[in-house]
Amino acid sequence: MKVYQLRAVQIVPVTKSKAWEFLSNPKNLKVITPSSMGFHILSGADRPMYPGQIIQYKVKPFPFSSVRWVTEITHVVENDYFVDEQRFGPYVFWHHKHFLRETLNGTVMEDVVDYKLPFGVMGRLAHSFWIKKQLQHIFKYREEKLIQLFGQVQETKNALELKRI
Repeated sequence: MKVYQLRAVQIVPVTKSKAWEFLSNPKNLKVITPSSMGFHILSGADRPMYPGQIIQYKVKPFPFSSVRWVTEITHVVENDYFVDEQRFGPYVFWHHKHFLRETLNGTVMEDVVDYKLPFGVMGRLAHSFWIKKQLQHIFKYREEKLIQLFGQVQETKNALELKRI
């Protein structure tokens, strides 16, 4: 079983509670997702985040092809972290942890996504040529959008890493 992991770390110059307020609102996911993904929330974003919350989206992972994606918020520790897991969608497995940690410079936001693709060898080839780049693009877009919204901590280096585990 080939499982991949994406890890993104970014420091934003806001308090942990302000970062949490933004990230824990499911409606803000559209704000930090590239428009090329055709992201649209279908249901489940009408309340603040809570464990057991089911959110349904429509995304376009490929041009001219949209997919329904259903996630569940499985864990929430207010102001510290939350976890979303795919229940139905384009991946065989998707487990996304969002951590917040306050520092002297602001708040460290860390995303750790463990995922597995369908279609065996074909899925691994698609990962090499398309999916890996697409995920890196999405998280780079998020980084840039969060800088626009909250600013940037000077002399810090954000990180984006993708590997097979």
